[in-house]
Amino acid sequence: MMGTLATVLASKKIPTHTDRFRADVEGDIENVEGVLKITKIRVHYTLKVPQGKTEEAKQALDAYIQSCPAAQSVIGCINISHDATLLEIP
Repeated sequence: MMGTLATVLASKKIPTHTDRFRADVEGDIENVEGVLKITKIRVHYTLKVPQGKTEEAKQALDAYIQSCPAAQSVIGCINISHDATLLEIP
């Protein structure tokens, strides 16, 4: 998911290298009819964006999951949610 988001951000000229892009991920594993399954994944992105690029970063966050192979492979059986903290930097 991070790779797909980074690609979408790069297309909008928003760099994601080194300390500018981070994801904190947590999930839930539940017993579903006697089988342990990953049922939820929550992703919180922290992204430092150049001044004036916040709106484009929000658009990328709203759109990337539809083209993410990993997310699209499991989205029918694992609830995936994401949010972000966007920090404008000079």
